[in-house]
Amino acid sequence: MRLLLAALVMALSFAAQAGVKIEHWVAPSGARVYFIESHDLPILDVEVDFPAGSAYDPAGKAGLAGLTAGLLEDGAGDLDEEAISSRLVDIGAMLNGQAGDDRAGVTLRTLAYPKERDAALALLQLILGKPTFPEAVVAREKTRSIAAIQEADTRPDAIAAKRFAAAIYPDHPYGISATTDSVERIGRDDLVAFHRDHYAAPTAVVSIIGDVTRGEAEAIAQSLTAALPAGQPEAPLPEVKLPKAETIKVAHPAAQSHIAIGLPAVRRGDPDYFALLVGNYTLGGGGFVSRLTKEVREKRGFAYSVYSYFAPRKLEGPFQIGLQTRRDQAGAALKVADDVLARFIKEGPTAAELAAAKQNLINGLGLRIDSNAKLLGYLSTIGFFGLPLTYLDDFPARVEAVTARQVREAFARHVKSENLVTVIVAGD
Repeated sequence: MRLLLAALVMALSFAAQAGVKIEHWVAPSGARVYFIESHDLPILDVEVDFPAGSAYDPAGKAGLAGLTAGLLEDGAGDLDEEAISSRLVDIGAMLNGQAGDDRAGVTLRTLAYPKERDAALALLQLILGKPTFPEAVVAREKTRSIAAIQEADTRPDAIAAKRFAAAIYPDHPYGISATTDSVERIGRDDLVAFHRDHYAAPTAVVSIIGDVTRGEAEAIAQSLTAALPAGQPEAPLPEVKLPKAETIKVAHPAAQSHIAIGLPAVRRGDPDYFALLVGNYTLGGGGFVSRLTKEVREKRGFAYSVYSYFAPRKLEGPFQIGLQTRRDQAGAALKVADDVLARFIKEGPTAAELAAAKQNLINGLGLRIDSNAKLLGYLSTIGFFGLPLTYLDDFPARVEAVTARQVREAFARHVKSENLVTVIVAGD
């Protein structure tokens, strides 16, 4: 059955085209529902998200959100993890729990034939509403998580990521990473309480795409969320405060220095987002055609890869420049990166760079939504963050409308030198 599902996915894909119709309603349970009807494939994709990401971890227990999401399918109702896995294999379905900074939830892919679909949805309903968090499984997954943290804490790339997050988000949940101590303090009662408080119907966002009708989608969304806990009102996250510019050096014996430069920059839905997106393509998001690659890699050979990106979140998500270079040339590479950024903020893109960025972003949209699974990612993001239902249709026009002046002004507002933090791991 799983092979049949894979074959169908490979044989056909969702046709990326203008006019993707997103329907939205609120289920009787209070869950917000977003739906795209597509009969090209006999497949159904469902994602159910909650404001239950790592930003909602309780004090001293970082890692709880990730453990909760990861353990949902390891026991639910009267089924243990082996029984759940066997049922998924039997019906050819794929299920995965995941947690990010703002949200956590479960995705399901199943054949849309009634027998397989109904069995898969019943399993998802059980996993969402009645996870058991068996003691033995909790202990095992905690051990695995602690071992992974211990291993990551030896790697310069992981160390740089943690120190960078902590530095640009001081005293904020976005800057807190799980540690061996924080995971060790998590018990089964914490998982039960976190699920009860955060996996609630009124805060759920259900995204559905595939071979079902609107009426069937309404029934699916209600069945998945009707029995969820009442939960607690969504607690607002604390305000993000911009850090003061500083350079942090972390000792490490690695031959390569790992460098991160950035600051909190942009929220989901910010009016400046499209100007930042277009501008960043020229700065460091466009691969070999970006200024950072040309100056740092091609002209000077300081790094094999150098990049920049904006990662919007519910609150101000990070802007980051990243690169690796030989530790004896870290200072020189850092100066080039800093100079490229400063010049770009001041001057913005040239007319040719602006046109190339727009062309790539607009033409590349089709490849980013050329399957139901990819489209589900956009649909769930639109739903969770309350973006316009016409976001995908509007994307080309919004990108095309960006001017060089808008890029300069947006970067000036969101990337200020007095707030830029630099982290160097394994620097001299």
